[in-house]
Amino acid sequence: MAHAAQIKIPATYMRGGTSKGVFFRLQDLPERCQVPGAARDKLFMRVIGSPDPYSAHIDGMGGATSSTSKCVILSKSSQPDHDVDYLYGQVSIDKAFVDWSGNCGNLSTAAGAFALQAGLVDPARIPENGMCVVRIWQANIQKTIIAHVPVSHGQVQETGDFELDGVTFPAAEIVLEFLDPSDDGEEGGSMFPTGNLVDDLEVPGVGTFKATMISAGIPTVFVNAEDIGYQGTELRETINGDPQQLARFEQIRVAGALRMGLIKTAEEAATRQHTPKIAFVSKPKSYKASSGKTVEAREVDLLVRALSMGKLHHAMMGTCAVAIGTAAAVPGTLVNLAAGGGEREAVRFGHPSGTLRVGAEASQVDGEWVVKKAIMSRSARILMEGWVRVPGDSF
Repeated sequence: MAHAAQIKIPATYMRGGTSKGVFFRLQDLPERCQVPGAARDKLFMRVIGSPDPYSAHIDGMGGATSSTSKCVILSKSSQPDHDVDYLYGQVSIDKAFVDWSGNCGNLSTAAGAFALQAGLVDPARIPENGMCVVRIWQANIQKTIIAHVPVSHGQVQETGDFELDGVTFPAAEIVLEFLDPSDDGEEGGSMFPTGNLVDDLEVPGVGTFKATMISAGIPTVFVNAEDIGYQGTELRETINGDPQQLARFEQIRVAGALRMGLIKTAEEAATRQHTPKIAFVSKPKSYKASSGKTVEAREVDLLVRALSMGKLHHAMMGTCAVAIGTAAAVPGTLVNLAAGGGEREAVRFGHPSGTLRVGAEASQVDGEWVVKKAIMSRSARILMEGWVRVPGDSF
């Protein structure tokens, strides 16, 4: 019996922030995968190794976590005053779908570096030594991201001494600016889709919780840790080893998605796992991070734990960090109150792997809260480049 041979596609495997993904230039994809649709989704699932009932990704490039089941497409930008278009796909681990509903803030870092490495930025804009400003159009959410990528001898400077909790080795710092993150491209456009800084979120069969629901960076539902029986110091094992609690978090997430208008029925949430995120916050407490080091209460303004694709994240999603910084800048949100309340332009929060600082400036315009920019630092590095291979009949 004849079987289709494998084909090879140029690809680059990159770490960006605390995530990893397979990066492609649009022009290098098979022709039928250069446009959105079933062929592209099937290709990306096969590259990653999904759907995988073993949740191991042995037969693919994925790492069987939400942080490592990602594919990215970059191309020269179709937008004025931008260098590249960046499209991100979150590949489900055990189900047959790719979620295109949001961005990955961590891989936005790698998108800036890959744009230079892949020859997608005008050489005239790349300094011999210094900082290259890469203007990224985030195609999933129709937003602009500015990446400040260090360049040495005309090439991306990847090595350095910038340390990022959740990443083992230091690297060069890349500063990201998320412009106008006050909404995530959803209809309505309000940073607070319900019109309130804090809502009473009724979750059928579970209870009613105070919640801040915000669309900034990525739609996120914030609840108080103590209201759901946690301290805010929990690590992955505590949450991810408890299927009953994971199911409760999903119920809260679905209720939030409905209240935010992101879905019309609860059933739709099954194919929209990437958004919204669900996170819980608490006032500062000392705890031992997953690396074993102690994070002292005095080192942070608040604690945040967030779930991605149904599991507690090992550190913090970059887009969720934008949501945290934005919500913290608005007096009266649960995030702001956990950080001590009042006006603030930046917060340092504790997550399972350590701490992260994110800045945002909020203001009221015609009675609506808006944020023009959120800023944070990450790093990125090429792990491997060449070709990825998949069976020719898999897409």
